[in-house]
Amino acid sequence: MFNTLRRDIRAVFERDPAARSLAEVLFCYPGLHAVWIHRLAHACWQHHLKFIGRFLSHLNRFLTGIEIHPGARLGPGLFIDHGMGVVIGETTEVGENVTIYQGVTLGGTSLEKVKRHPTIGDNVVIGSGAKVLGPFTVGENSRIGSGSVVVKAVPPNSVVVGIPGRITHRDGKRVEHGVDLNMTDLPDPVAKALQFLTHRLAELERAIEELKRSRPSAPHAQAGAPDDAARAPDDAPGKHAPGEVRGAVQQGPQE
Repeated sequence: MFNTLRRDIRAVFERDPAARSLAEVLFCYPGLHAVWIHRLAHACWQHHLKFIGRFLSHLNRFLTGIEIHPGARLGPGLFIDHGMGVVIGETTEVGENVTIYQGVTLGGTSLEKVKRHPTIGDNVVIGSGAKVLGPFTVGENSRIGSGSVVVKAVPPNSVVVGIPGRITHRDGKRVEHGVDLNMTDLPDPVAKALQFLTHRLAELERAIEELKRSRPSAPHAQAGAPDDAARAPDDAPGKHAPGEVRGAVQQGPQE
């Protein structure tokens, strides 16, 4: 138990450069407070003290702004940075050395009393505002981009970005072991697709221009021929001079 608490404290120093002293970490980090209160609530939950566990969870939410169901299983070394608005559901399982930023939801997608929340592997980083919804596994050493919505399983050493979350790999290489907090170089598959379409459109435009230049120009028509063909003879049936028409209109019908 004490080893787990020490790992929780060490995780703050390892992943938050703003942490300067042990006293500051112990008294001024709501994410650490939330994890420790949850560990107590989870112990009550496992010993069939359901109401006490739920009450501690409710108190935890009031004090820290972080809602963790007492039935959730949290591994050692979990660091919840800032933490406001974080929600962790009942059947969630979180591995070791996981980092969660503010506004994250580890939610369920079923109304039945079954496994309905995600399982988070070791060394996973979940960016602020991300939503991981459903009873699937997020593989170890993966990163979930800020604001992403993940609704299907994520293989290990992957990066997920977008809505819905799209699984990518950084340059096709395996993600290095350990915790990677860099959230600024995430690939953008939508931007890549738009760049491909733009490049393809430019190629098509160049091909059209080449076809226009290679096509022989049509010979010019003989001077006056189209006009003579298009001009109707003055004595054609139904053809009246403008003066005759105006005179007929002015005279009106004769009795």
